[in-house]
Amino acid sequence: MTNERRMLGDDEFAMPSLRLDGRAALITGGGRGLGLAMALALAEAGADVALAARSRDELERAAGLVAARGRRAIAVPADVGSVDEVRAMVATAAEQLGRLDILVNAAGINFRRPMDTFSEEDWDRLMAVNLKGAFFASQESAAVMRRQGAGGRIINVGSIAFEIVVPNVALYAISKGGMRSMTRALAIELAKDEITVNAIGPGRFWTQMTDGVFSKPDLYESAVSIIPLGRPGVPADLAGATLLLASDAGAYITGQTIYVDGGWLVNGGVRA
Repeated sequence: MTNERRMLGDDEFAMPSLRLDGRAALITGGGRGLGLAMALALAEAGADVALAARSRDELERAAGLVAARGRRAIAVPADVGSVDEVRAMVATAAEQLGRLDILVNAAGINFRRPMDTFSEEDWDRLMAVNLKGAFFASQESAAVMRRQGAGGRIINVGSIAFEIVVPNVALYAISKGGMRSMTRALAIELAKDEITVNAIGPGRFWTQMTDGVFSKPDLYESAVSIIPLGRPGVPADLAGATLLLASDAGAYITGQTIYVDGGWLVNGGVRA
């Protein structure tokens, strides 16, 4: 093989696919909101999906939506704040789906109030869900992917708080700062196994958690006034970034964050 052929590959114009046929994904926080939207995107591309969350009712509904797209779906009730439950969750997903190729760490919580009101219990719970759970889910999933020997994808749902912080979300911002560093650290360690680790950083999205803001006209206008695209994101807006990072099209991307924020950061990320 010539040096040029080593550089270009057998066909330098071969386009990698966004399809995920034959692959299996586990999504934490998959019962609703951003996690469910990402699960549906993966299913549309051909992946079988395991959905994990605390609410069995939400999971059963979400699994039905995945199954309606012609893919296999399983519900795995789990509290990602418990390492034992995380380990059982990954084992169940891999066993029931027959393999595990993609992990999406979408579970997360937020307490919005001044920093001097937080208790130790608040700290422990938020860090357990937002950071500890994501780390140990990644650890367990990477072990499965390594045994399979076919590489894999880990996608962390981060936040625009990777870059900017608004008032009254100190614990959340700290947890997401940890996730950003975790994404980069795991990308380095898992590269040898062809497991990529990346993050998606959503901006202001209209979900169940933020409906109290966006359903009020005056608050809506204030919230979107700094977003160049002029609207909040909706869960389906994460589909493109999810498929890129989960598929062969993103095979040479690792340790990175893709911001899906309607241009908020470009606009300076100003104002709360």
